[in-house]
Amino acid sequence: MPKHIVGWPRCRLHISSVTVSVTEKHYERETRVLRLSPAFSMRDSARHFRCASLRSRVFVATLTVCVGMASGVSAQPASAKPVSAQPVSHSAVVDHSAFDALLRRYVVDGFVDYAAFRGDASFARYLASLDGVRVATLDDDERLAFWINVYNAFTIQLVASHAETESIRNIEKTFGVLQLKGPWSAPVVHAAGRTLTLDDVEHAIIRKEFSEPRIHFALVYAAVGCPPLRSEAYTGARLEEQLDDQGRRFLLASPGKNRLDQRGFRVALSPIFTYYRNDFGATRPELGGFLAHWADGELKTRLEKGTFGLRETRFDWTLNSQAKGNLLAVQARDSTLAAAKDSVRGAAKAVIRRP
Repeated sequence: MPKHIVGWPRCRLHISSVTVSVTEKHYERETRVLRLSPAFSMRDSARHFRCASLRSRVFVATLTVCVGMASGVSAQPASAKPVSAQPVSHSAVVDHSAFDALLRRYVVDGFVDYAAFRGDASFARYLASLDGVRVATLDDDERLAFWINVYNAFTIQLVASHAETESIRNIEKTFGVLQLKGPWSAPVVHAAGRTLTLDDVEHAIIRKEFSEPRIHFALVYAAVGCPPLRSEAYTGARLEEQLDDQGRRFLLASPGKNRLDQRGFRVALSPIFTYYRNDFGATRPELGGFLAHWADGELKTRLEKGTFGLRETRFDWTLNSQAKGNLLAVQARDSTLAAAKDSVRGAAKAVIRRP
């Protein structure tokens, strides 16, 4: 068999009633090619032509025409050099649409309805589907998005399955005392054919395999002090946009956790920046250079130079439940009203004191 035919993949197209004319010396013969199907391989084709007693040059020419027609390429003359097929590598894409729909339905402003997740059968099906994913077929962005979703989904499952309502740190306690690593050391994750702990996913996979400090804006430990849980799943196609937006929300839109003072050139940062200091930058200029992406003006310049004031905020381990979110919203509203009343009283007193 001609070398360039051996090992070719089976033909996936169907060719019906193809007439091939081959001329050798003064001899012409028409042969009708059998209908090709997925079960009719190039090897089968070769046998067919040999049985038809075509001489070798007729056989090669006929197969060349057939292959050209099957691939949608015009036939080459028998003397033309065959073109080798180059395999095209495409990264697989994990379907997170079920998780995306759940997040949109049960997560509002970062606060989670854990009871709803527990009672939704589609959540259990999504978790089960994660175990069959072959991460070796994914590109870096798709793989990182997969592991972020794994971490967040199984954290939700951990809280929901224990019906916890106060704090994730209440789970896996012994005699009321938090174990050394608490719930993060329990083998609750089943993904990519492996049984893992949440710590395994975060430290042994995500932090080890990806040089991406913004993952700390995406992994949510089910606490109010964490970055807000997105109301959508992460995807490889949008990962850069999503991580950047998480940084904006955590640094600029969560004043109780982080504040970048544009006028005083000071920053107040979550303890997350202390826990994972080496991920963000071991020195102040390195940390400042990372933060500068979300700043502008003189503060941006000072951050890049490392000449800024720094202090740490308090981390709130209260469960990021919707009940807690509603309570915080009421408190914020009352605080705003109280501040407004104080402002009105102050203005009124100033008017009265005028001569």
